[in-house]
Amino acid sequence: MEWMLLPLKRYAQFSGRSRRKEYWMFVLLVFIIYVIAMFLDSMLGFGTTSRYADLSDTSAAVGFNSQGGILTAIAMLALFLPSLAVGVRRLHDTDRSGWWILIGLVPIIGTIVLLVFYCTDGTKGPNRFGPDPKGDTPAELAEKFS
Repeated sequence: MEWMLLPLKRYAQFSGRSRRKEYWMFVLLVFIIYVIAMFLDSMLGFGTTSRYADLSDTSAAVGFNSQGGILTAIAMLALFLPSLAVGVRRLHDTDRSGWWILIGLVPIIGTIVLLVFYCTDGTKGPNRFGPDPKGDTPAELAEKFS
């Protein structure tokens, strides 16, 4: 759980490095938060369902065709900056500039390239972006980069 919350403690910190475990645990946390927010949006009637939905379709009545609502939007806004920051720090761990995150704007290819970068093991030892985060506990990392 500490690894999931570490990027929130380093909310808007774009310097330094983040190891794979920190990045992917945060991605899991963000996914869980989005699923819960979308579920609550649909149950509370905040979701945006299509006005052309087939009324005999029970999934539309329950709101599972929802594309999110106010709670999902709040979650997205709250998690945007830490998601961007941990992505940049993950690229730093692979000795790449944070500007590489912009390649994600290229449809399909950019996403695949970023996925490969995020899955690649970080540079062993220190690199131009800071010391190697591997081997440190979340508390040590938070202290080191604060």
